[in-house]
Amino acid sequence: MERHVWEHLGLRGADILLPKGCDLCKWAVVACDQFTSQPAYWRQAEEIVGDTPSALRLMLPEGELGAVDVEGRIQRINAAMEDYLRREQFALHPDAMFYIERTQSDGLIRRGVLAAIDLERYDFTPGSGALIRATEGTVMERIPPRVHVRENAPLELPHVMLLIDDGERRCIEPLTAEKMEPLYDFKLMLGGGRLRGWRMTGEQQERFAAALSALIAPGVMGEKYGLPDAAPLLFAVGDGNHSLAAAKACYERQKRETADWQSLPSRYALAEIVNLHDRSLRFEAIHRVVFDVDPAHLLYSLHRFYPECHEGEGTGHLFSYAWARKTGVMTVPRPAMQLSVGTLQTFLDDYTSRYGGRVDYIHGAAAAKELGRQPGNIGFCLDALEKDQLFKTVMADGVLPRKTFSMGRAEDKRYYLEARRIRS
Repeated sequence: MERHVWEHLGLRGADILLPKGCDLCKWAVVACDQFTSQPAYWRQAEEIVGDTPSALRLMLPEGELGAVDVEGRIQRINAAMEDYLRREQFALHPDAMFYIERTQSDGLIRRGVLAAIDLERYDFTPGSGALIRATEGTVMERIPPRVHVRENAPLELPHVMLLIDDGERRCIEPLTAEKMEPLYDFKLMLGGGRLRGWRMTGEQQERFAAALSALIAPGVMGEKYGLPDAAPLLFAVGDGNHSLAAAKACYERQKRETADWQSLPSRYALAEIVNLHDRSLRFEAIHRVVFDVDPAHLLYSLHRFYPECHEGEGTGHLFSYAWARKTGVMTVPRPAMQLSVGTLQTFLDDYTSRYGGRVDYIHGAAAAKELGRQPGNIGFCLDALEKDQLFKTVMADGVLPRKTFSMGRAEDKRYYLEARRIRS
């Protein structure tokens, strides 16, 4: 397919690296932004990996970004990347796209395509008309630590997942029945299910591109969403927005420092493309746990912040809560925000700015309640976003409140397996 077609899509094949000569079950580890308040998970991963080659040596769990020795950890990560490259730990698949099937912990299969996206076509600014956009608000203070991890790294390992709105299932699903070169098939550690991958042929890549192009053809935005004047949205970031924002920041910095910016490896980032309408894909709420606060005072302040707020279920925005002495449901009538998560987050931002405390974003209601019941904590649980509203809401209203939704359980998030050079 002509180069300009791929540029039109903000997409291309990539020189993808796959680990070789090692146990892939021990190599692949879950995305860094999972289990942030559950260090026991990462200790288990350490025990499983031991001294074997692993992506665990090439990433930094988000929960450890504030560790005292974080600078040393980052240096050791970069050194491990260089060491693996020097020891030829990877097999190169040039100009490749992979078709992937992930068997989730619930037994359902999620299908995706791994490719490189053009960061020139990505923007996380609210209200942006970019072809590739963030779906949720980007927490700006979370970008610099990720930039620090990435800025001197020779490799990237992707956990970004992009969504396409392909209700007729014409882009990814046809690949299921096609013949391709098998690449891997193995069980993921710690309840992550199973992962299989194949290399797509050039012809399959071209058909994939043609199907994607149809999603943003003239008139589609008006016909599908009732927004004829909206800028086309092809890829909406489902997971890994802050990591993608960090990749963008690193690229923009290098771009300012070179005249030949168009050929920079950092201009592109690996991401897995998944259909919003994949039957395995379920939107789940991301819950909130507030640490180091007086829960009774926080609930009292919630009533003062929203004077009409009341205990029990009613008409308006609802969210349940749990702390050491009490559980219940709060209702905020006539909310100004579109979503319950926005109503709650607005209050929590105000409260923590006034009185301190720390908010963490937890996948799974049971985990949020368990953490919320610990002394000095309170947990809030929210309902999930209806996924059919995602693209239209982003195009009409801009990004959603940060951490509005999650695509499935923490164990089902993308695992680090593939890599790509991001420095020459």
